[in-house]
Amino acid sequence: MNTENYRDLDRQHLWHPYSRHSAMRDTAFPVIVRGEGVYLFDSDGRRYLDAISSWWACNLGHSHPRLVKAMTSQAQCLQHSILGNLSHPGAIELAARLAELFPDRRRRVFFSGDGASAVEAALKIAVQYWYNRGRPERRRFVSLGNAYHGDTLGAVSVGYVPEFHAPFQPLLFPVYRAEAPCCGTCAHNPPPSAVADCVQECVAPMADILEKNAAKIAAVIVEPICQGAAGMRIYAPACLAKMAALCRKHDVLLIADEIAMGFGRTGRMFAFEHAGIDPDIVCLGKGLAGGYLPMSATIVREALYETFTDQPADHTFYHGHTFAGNPVTAAVALETLRIYEEDRIVEHARKAGERLQEAMAPIRGLSGVRDVRGLGLLAVVELAESKGQSGPARARRMAAWLLQQGILIRPLGSVVYLMPPLITPDPVLDQLVGQVREALAQCS
Repeated sequence: MNTENYRDLDRQHLWHPYSRHSAMRDTAFPVIVRGEGVYLFDSDGRRYLDAISSWWACNLGHSHPRLVKAMTSQAQCLQHSILGNLSHPGAIELAARLAELFPDRRRRVFFSGDGASAVEAALKIAVQYWYNRGRPERRRFVSLGNAYHGDTLGAVSVGYVPEFHAPFQPLLFPVYRAEAPCCGTCAHNPPPSAVADCVQECVAPMADILEKNAAKIAAVIVEPICQGAAGMRIYAPACLAKMAALCRKHDVLLIADEIAMGFGRTGRMFAFEHAGIDPDIVCLGKGLAGGYLPMSATIVREALYETFTDQPADHTFYHGHTFAGNPVTAAVALETLRIYEEDRIVEHARKAGERLQEAMAPIRGLSGVRDVRGLGLLAVVELAESKGQSGPARARRMAAWLLQQGILIRPLGSVVYLMPPLITPDPVLDQLVGQVREALAQCS
């Protein structure tokens, strides 16, 4: 079957996530058939640099031989076995290995299949924790404005994005929303010395919400350090540290959604490490199994888990997914964690990230650029309106031009961002930044 045959069949039967009908109908979209390292290859043999790690997941690139071997080896002996009243070595070893990554290793690991499911589990665990303790009135949540936590209904409630979720608004439960910090486009008119002298005014609304409503609140949920789908809005570790301190002060649980930023993206294993905190519940996904197979996890403090005992009263967590902790996926996740440790992936990401940020910095002075920001192997260019073109329109033009040059990106409104695999070689990073600068010039 040739490429046009694939496209014709696709247009008849396939429903693409987060894709407009017109985009699939009117464009000659690539049909990807192979991946290798930091590149994807289409059915016509064209090569594309995967500059977004296939929706932020393939941190170790494509077709990593060790991950492929782990997948095929496990598939030969045990393909699936439920975790309900059973177990298997892969899930056991992976849970123990994940717990070791936290400052307080007294953790329990609840497996799911995708990030939104990990968030749903976290929300339900938080509510039932207070129910188990005889405080059922503590069932409300605090989230940040502009948050995104997935597309299931609970996740949408705490991460409501009007452009995505407006039809479902009547189905959502109420949530307290606090101002979301973003240092690059701070709304508080900080002085030039803001980095050194900032007093985190942006955290005051959350402090006010907790001061007035703590008795009704189960948990605060945040994307640590960077709000992804909101446009890669990066905020200072001090802001996150202050939020965590507020949660401790008011005896409110803190849920950290590390699904996008976890596993080295920010130059630390987890983004919350930048703030020196240890959240009560942490949601992981995307890169957990190298981006090769669907897996997520909700990591919970032992003190919370202990309230779910079934004696003398039954407080069992009656929640689960068919493929939670699947043996093949667990084998790939375990091998992913070994590669992270043995190849010092997080350290490499930190050093490569410094190189990326240095290369991107001169873009800040270009006409039509509102902000340039980044952290680790994440770099962002936020576009302003220029010469009658809106920021989002310019971003779409840049994406189309870069695709023609063999670079795959997906803008977020007026934000063009780069999240290449953590293994991306320095010369490729340099070339990528050069082509982004060229795209800015071509699409000005």
